[in-house]
Amino acid sequence: MKLKRKNLVSAGLVILLLLILVGLYSITIDKPQAGEHSYQDLYVCAMHPWEMSDGPGSCDLCGMNLSNVQGHQAGDPLPAEDDLYVSPDDPLNVHLGPGTDPQSGKKLIPITQSPYYQPRESNREQHSEMTSEAASSNGLWTCGMHPDVIQDEPGICPICKMALVPLKTSSGSGSATVQIDAVTLQNIGVTTETVTYRQLSHEIRTNGTVQIAEDGQARVNARISGWVEKLYVSRTGDQVKKGEKLLEIYSPELVSAQEEYLLALQSANTLRSGSAQSITTNADNLVQAAQRRLELWNIEADQIQQIRESGQVQRTLALVSPMDGIVLHKNVIEGDRISQGMNLFLIADLKEVWIEAQVYDYELPFIAKGDAAMVSSTYDPSFQYKGIIDYIYPVLDNKTRSATVRLVVPNSGLRLMPNMYVAAEILPELREQSLTVPKSAVIRSGKEDLVFVSVGDGKFEPRQVHLGVESDQFYEISGGLQAGEKVVTSAQFLLDSEANLQEAIQRR
Repeated sequence: MKLKRKNLVSAGLVILLLLILVGLYSITIDKPQAGEHSYQDLYVCAMHPWEMSDGPGSCDLCGMNLSNVQGHQAGDPLPAEDDLYVSPDDPLNVHLGPGTDPQSGKKLIPITQSPYYQPRESNREQHSEMTSEAASSNGLWTCGMHPDVIQDEPGICPICKMALVPLKTSSGSGSATVQIDAVTLQNIGVTTETVTYRQLSHEIRTNGTVQIAEDGQARVNARISGWVEKLYVSRTGDQVKKGEKLLEIYSPELVSAQEEYLLALQSANTLRSGSAQSITTNADNLVQAAQRRLELWNIEADQIQQIRESGQVQRTLALVSPMDGIVLHKNVIEGDRISQGMNLFLIADLKEVWIEAQVYDYELPFIAKGDAAMVSSTYDPSFQYKGIIDYIYPVLDNKTRSATVRLVVPNSGLRLMPNMYVAAEILPELREQSLTVPKSAVIRSGKEDLVFVSVGDGKFEPRQVHLGVESDQFYEISGGLQAGEKVVTSAQFLLDSEANLQEAIQRR
């Protein structure tokens, strides 16, 4: 009986030993080493690249989401750390082997030079240092990849699931200064440009409509009532010259006025021969009053002279064109009865037209009265018209936030027709030199505008600036910078993240 029990114990020990060996073997299978062929899809931790998996998950060390390795194919050996590269603009974008980022076109950097990379040796000391770091963090914890995440206790980042680390506070006050070593600066492609004075220019393209110039049109109306005796312009669209007859009006009132004028002339001539001076003066006043009445009825001076010399009453009054142009509207036909004040013709000179174009409010500082403009239309795209800005209306449209700009354009061949839709390119004069920075240097958050200023030795200082006008490539700086300073124009995501971290520390 004792022998049987001893055999059972021995068999149990053998089975337990086999289970331990199988477990160790499975662990070796689950954690393959570099050079083995096992994963169809490869995922690694961007901070601890030796942590690998065949599918999405999180890092066992930091809890961060694993990144899919671009370029890995099924059957490829598992890469070593030196075979992994990341995008300088996104260190979570991991690639197999050197090359360029297909999105930004920038050269990939080794993962060991990534700002998120932690050497394997550091993990042994990480947990031992955690307590002392936590003591100096004032009880604050943050994410190494998303510094905006700050908590009062340990946990995981809600964005990348990475374990939070103690937040190291910096002494002193004022704006945070970001420092990056020279190798990292070169690898992530940080570039700077000097703040300098430039002449800003801005090409303004807009649309507009052709309008008849207000000083290039005239209405012909009747100052007396009567009938159209004869019509010289019978069709809309006829071209007329200044002084050309448009129609003749028969008016009994006009005939009576002429008779009164001739009678006043005859009486004045008779009284001049032997009457007193006062009587002669009164007679001359009557002549002038009768003549003035004819003038108010729009009878020309040469017509009045003809009446005086001939001594005959003219049965009709001729209305003439006040300008050269085209008859755009004709409201009368021969034989019509017309009344005083009735509009008979609208005549317009289209040799010079107005174009009312819309310019957005932020473009208004670049333009001024007298600036040149080029105009084209779909009617004849090959033909361009040169004009100038004649007036900038002082009112903005509430919906489009644009102002109307009036262009005066010579209309050669009368190709530009009223109400035609045209394209306009305004060519403003160059502004005086202004302090400027490239538009790529400015970070616009909505609350403030920031740039990063290089202060030397790899240090960068975030600084608020005040912007002036905006050109195609540059901003005018009205405050915050001085000529000669250098501002960062690319790869600002790390600098901005670090600056946000320091700002968050100061707020706490």
